[in-house]
Amino acid sequence: MSSYMAKVNAERKPSNFEQQWWVIDATDQVVGRLAATVATILRGKHRPQFTPHQDTGDFVIIINVEKVKFTGRKLEQKSYQSYSHYPGGQKIVPASEMMQKHPDRVLISAIKRMIPRSRLGRAQIEKLKIYKGPQHPHQAQQPKEFKPK
Repeated sequence: MSSYMAKVNAERKPSNFEQQWWVIDATDQVVGRLAATVATILRGKHRPQFTPHQDTGDFVIIINVEKVKFTGRKLEQKSYQSYSHYPGGQKIVPASEMMQKHPDRVLISAIKRMIPRSRLGRAQIEKLKIYKGPQHPHQAQQPKEFKPK
């Protein structure tokens, strides 16, 4: 079984790609659908030059993250858990409490799970900027507005 892998040459290097900046308004967006769209942009899968082993993605700015919503009864049923690897160090936080305290962490955790768990994925997640309100400090980059479906 063979698979296609794009070769690295002068025109396909990530340094030769013009990375764009996108602004996404998260008002009334569903968490999972928004995360899937953002992960696609961060990875660069929306470009014809996409190569899985290169960082060809764009920068994404998400504003109004506190206004995202869950579908169904996920707000009551879903929970986020963390473990400190010490005895009794497991913490389980319901999604409703997480949305009140840290709405940005809800979206970050959803997006992180949709990109590779590698050095490349960590470089791609650094291109994500999330803000709770409608203001962001990236006007100098001249971001374009992106309308998720």
